[in-house]
Amino acid sequence: MTKHFPLHTFMMLVVLVSTPLLTNAQSIGFGADFYNRYVWRGYDFGDSFSVQPGLAFTAGNFELGTWGSYSISADGAGANEHDLYATYSFDLGSTTSLALTVTDYYFPTDSDWLNFDGDGEGAHWIELMGAVTLPESFPVTLSAAFMVHNDPDNSLYLEGALPFSLGDVELGLTLGVVAGMSGFYGVESTSLVNMGLSASKDLQITEQFSLPLSAAYIMNPTTEKTYLVFGFSLSP
Repeated sequence: MTKHFPLHTFMMLVVLVSTPLLTNAQSIGFGADFYNRYVWRGYDFGDSFSVQPGLAFTAGNFELGTWGSYSISADGAGANEHDLYATYSFDLGSTTSLALTVTDYYFPTDSDWLNFDGDGEGAHWIELMGAVTLPESFPVTLSAAFMVHNDPDNSLYLEGALPFSLGDVELGLTLGVVAGMSGFYGVESTSLVNMGLSASKDLQITEQFSLPLSAAYIMNPTTEKTYLVFGFSLSP
């Protein structure tokens, strides 16, 4: 039997968690990333240059935000995306942390925003994710993301990410697996879908301004495709 996680339940959880946090230090951040391709968990969305704006409110360990990805090509508009998310982070001591996130994935081209149907027919996919980051001696992040609404297969995605550096360049290794059959990810059984090496560095333009640059080589062994992604970020 398929389980459903109604959108109003998601909104109630956000309100309940965020209300007592409003007394903490608060901040608002916004900006945008610009990439030659939007590749997410080993899959190319839109097959074109992508602009990805974001806006987030932070209070203590709580963050409430919205994020989008928009293709500059009309042919890639079907992959346009506008998400809402809420994250709470816990300090577990010894530089170990746990982050719990609820995300509402919405694809504007597919359906009206008020379509809350399930079984793959609605406009919203709700995901619960937990991510543990281990101590600085081995700062790998292990995450599990579980689709709880509008996905008949209740897809489960597992990922490990390890950051490291070489000189003044920040690097990262990523390995992601879909556990079991998933129509959402297009796999019939447990599949390795995401292998990547990323690099990032700030390009100093002036004494007051630097431009964050990033590049990533991404491989999806299941679809037998590879991607080379380059981008930059702008924020106040």
